[in-house]
Amino acid sequence: MAPVRPVPSTRPVPWSTQEFEARLRDKGAGYHIHHPFNVRLNSGLCSPAQVRGWIANRFYYQWCIPQKDAAVLANCPDREVRREWMIRLLDHDGQGDFEGDNAGGLEAWTQLALAAGLDRDALWRLDHVQPAVRFACDAYVNFVRHAPWQEAVCSSLTEMFAPQIHKDRLATWPRHYPWIAADGLSYFRSRIPLAQRDVDHGLAVTLAHFTTHEQQLRALDILQFKLDVLWSMLDAIEKAYPQ
Repeated sequence: MAPVRPVPSTRPVPWSTQEFEARLRDKGAGYHIHHPFNVRLNSGLCSPAQVRGWIANRFYYQWCIPQKDAAVLANCPDREVRREWMIRLLDHDGQGDFEGDNAGGLEAWTQLALAAGLDRDALWRLDHVQPAVRFACDAYVNFVRHAPWQEAVCSSLTEMFAPQIHKDRLATWPRHYPWIAADGLSYFRSRIPLAQRDVDHGLAVTLAHFTTHEQQLRALDILQFKLDVLWSMLDAIEKAYPQ
């Protein structure tokens, strides 16, 4: 009897860790740093009303970030991951005495809004939030609540592209928008080192979990979804504040 020959596998070979990471990073070509509204914003071409509209609507994204992080914590059974992820929640909601550097990112964004002339009460009532911005941010939070926690972590990897957008704002806003008090830009300064820390953790989880070719394609789709959320927010803001 002739020996039975194994049937060659037709399953796609997964990318190496290096190739997978490179493909994730290539998604930066669709980051909202390239959106026409953001390009105008950082080029000094936006009116005060447009800048304030962007700040007030982006506040809703900041508002949702701690809820997103809490959902990751609620779904994650790994204590070590929870301990590391919890830092993100405290970064945004604040900790300790909630003063100074302990006030958190949500308060830092509030200070940006105040420096730009927005009213705190109206900001925190979410009076300025456009329906499409709310829809996009809520879609992100709902995804994280219902997805496996590793997929939720993967969706956070847009932070890989965030440091440059913060650097651009710090480099151009003082010159283009001198009517915004300089101390209002502290959020952007604080996020540059924190974003890199968060990327290191999120990327390690993603590279370790998404190991088959199908899973790696799924990770790219998840990251694209998050990029679409951020891009859609700017679409809505651009339409709501034409001048």
